[in-house]
Amino acid sequence: MWFKNLIIYRFTQPFDISAEELAEKLAEHPFKPCGSQEISRTGFVSPIGEQGDLVHAAGGYTMVCSKKQQRVLPAAAVNEAVEDKVKAIEADEGRKVGRKEQQQIKEELVITMLPKAFTRSSRLYAYFAPKEGHLIVNSSSVTAAEELLVNLREALGSLPVVPAASKSIPQQVMTNWLKHQETDSDFVLGQECELRDPGEDGGIIRCKNQDLSAENIINHLQEGMLVSKLAIISSAGIECIVDENLTVKRLKFGDMIQEKADAEEPDTAAQQFDVDFTIMTLELANFIRSLYALFGGEDTNYAI
Repeated sequence: MWFKNLIIYRFTQPFDISAEELAEKLAEHPFKPCGSQEISRTGFVSPIGEQGDLVHAAGGYTMVCSKKQQRVLPAAAVNEAVEDKVKAIEADEGRKVGRKEQQQIKEELVITMLPKAFTRSSRLYAYFAPKEGHLIVNSSSVTAAEELLVNLREALGSLPVVPAASKSIPQQVMTNWLKHQETDSDFVLGQECELRDPGEDGGIIRCKNQDLSAENIINHLQEGMLVSKLAIISSAGIECIVDENLTVKRLKFGDMIQEKADAEEPDTAAQQFDVDFTIMTLELANFIRSLYALFGGEDTNYAI
């Protein structure tokens, strides 16, 4: 399970729950399918597969997986059903249906339609890195990541984490990199960026598969635009897009890293998962450390 995005949280106090204890607590909040009148339901499942343990531990890291099931009830279908019902009432009873009654009709129709609605499921993975003091979520959506934190807090009783932050302001640092065409010996610039005008009604310029040293891009920076997203490549071969909140998106592990996993030749899918997880967490530990170093180091003043 190779992560494609990273939202990084910092523990504000040591995380000392063992993998066994974590599994026991998550087992009290397992995933169950939606009931007939439920819009959605979330619970924990095995990161490996339906028959695996709820926690996968290796090398001091522990992975968990949250599954969410939602009933798909398109607004257009509901509105059409409401419209048909309103027309039928007005034709049969010769009166106008008011807004309040229409809302009541809508609520009644939703109750009727929900049990027949299709369901859609999604999984969200995260792993605990207590040695580094991080919780790392495989998501590009802060909303989805925060929902996972809510579920973990419900299961664990508490989860003292805050979004990880750097000592320097990411936008200013990335803008300076692009202006001077340099980052750090551990990273080089990629071929993608997003520039934003800091003004209230400022514009946005997106560059993809572009030479970021081009004169027109530098001119925009000289005129006051700031870099809000930037493609970078680590010396280890990890490519990604970093944004102004230090969310890592479109993460790609290079061939050298993939070859490490392929060289193990495990016998089962579970063993392959373990190999991938072990290599990924070690590579990401180094990557995250180097990434925050680029931004002046991680701000841990709030940590206890």
